[in-house]
Amino acid sequence: MVERLVPDGLWELSQRVVPAAPVRPQRGGRRRYGDRQVLAAIVFVATTGCTWRQLPPGFGPSGPTAHRRFTEWSRARVSGRLRRLVLDALGARGELDWSRCAIDSVNMRAMKGGPETGPNPVDRGKMGSKIHLVTERTGLPLSIGISPANTDDSQGLEPLVRGIPPIRSRRGPRRRRPAKRHGDKGYDYNQLRRWLRSRNITPRIARKGIESSLPLGRHRWTVEQTVAWLAGYRGLHRRYERKAEHFLAFAGITAALICWRRLSRQA
Repeated sequence: MVERLVPDGLWELSQRVVPAAPVRPQRGGRRRYGDRQVLAAIVFVATTGCTWRQLPPGFGPSGPTAHRRFTEWSRARVSGRLRRLVLDALGARGELDWSRCAIDSVNMRAMKGGPETGPNPVDRGKMGSKIHLVTERTGLPLSIGISPANTDDSQGLEPLVRGIPPIRSRRGPRRRRPAKRHGDKGYDYNQLRRWLRSRNITPRIARKGIESSLPLGRHRWTVEQTVAWLAGYRGLHRRYERKAEHFLAFAGITAALICWRRLSRQA
């Protein structure tokens, strides 16, 4: 099961970002479980949506042990660094299309509350969180973030665009800016258009009361497809983690897995 959830190629990349095990000054204590086993347990929880205590015994580490290691890796931003490595590998093969990008968000209910939660306007005011993401033309997530569910979509645009890491290209220097940026009417603000143009990004945003969002649909469907891919990971159907960095880590690991599926398919 471990090899199926964490294939050899993914594990080779993960070894470059997983923190080294701490050295104990004294001998003794319990044997530390392998990082690959722990990563497989994290992927299993993200995929199935089970709780840590429901983790089957086939992985080796128990649920609380895997959760403690997950906490360590969340602080070290392992999921974001892993996603960047996978994107670098895709960029080196020319698999990333920077001609257009799309931005969108998705809401989910927060079961335990915590930071980055707020009343969800589309869920009768129940507490929830929102995942924001930017995808390149084919739907691969370039940047991802979280916020309270009542946050306006427009507030996530600048942090997401700034959060796109410099990614390797097949030819030339690293790249982090797409040529065009597509969004629905939730991003219809002149200051956002000016900000995008200042970064040499052409905005393609439907105007409220003037034009329909339907013509942009032929370009924005890719980000909606990515939202559907995220929904395939049951760990993101609800926010079960109280800490915001844990929820962001789960969103990041699923984004890394989506990119890895494309990379393994092209290998």
